[in-house]
Amino acid sequence: MSASRARITGLVYLLYFLTAILSTTLHGPKVAVYGDVLNVVSIACYVAVTLLFYAMFKPVDKSLSLLAALLSLAGCAVQALSNYHLIPPHVSPLIFFAPFCILIGYLVIRSTFLPRFLGALMVLAGVGWLAYLVPPIASHLSVYLEALGILAEGLLMLWLLIFGVTPRRATTGSSLKR
Repeated sequence: MSASRARITGLVYLLYFLTAILSTTLHGPKVAVYGDVLNVVSIACYVAVTLLFYAMFKPVDKSLSLLAALLSLAGCAVQALSNYHLIPPHVSPLIFFAPFCILIGYLVIRSTFLPRFLGALMVLAGVGWLAYLVPPIASHLSVYLEALGILAEGLLMLWLLIFGVTPRRATTGSSLKR
């Protein structure tokens, strides 16, 4: 993946963040429809990020990249359906997004074009999202788990936006030197 394509991924990721945040802040009868529209746009942005991540990490491990993409797309579908109350409220999109974050983190760690600390943060965020699904843990740690998820995804987004990816290194042990 080229640095410019990685920056495009970062830009789409930023659009997702902005539209998701705005959609949750617009309440009330006069602006609720804008919140609904922004919610649909944020889900569409995350679908795009998912597909861009699939392309980015396919050279690292095609099967895991595909599995991550399928999990994220399932999470996007659950999110979209739950916004319109078309699925039971106990079905959380985090069931899919948590393993997606773990897999993306693993793929970042295995890659030679992104820093490993970003992958470690994504794995921790995924584990945090899984913990968020357990009510006793979520009730005590929800703020911290949300902060960890936002930090991990936000740093990955900023890295892609600002730095892109480094060119692939030769496979003769160079990935061990990082």
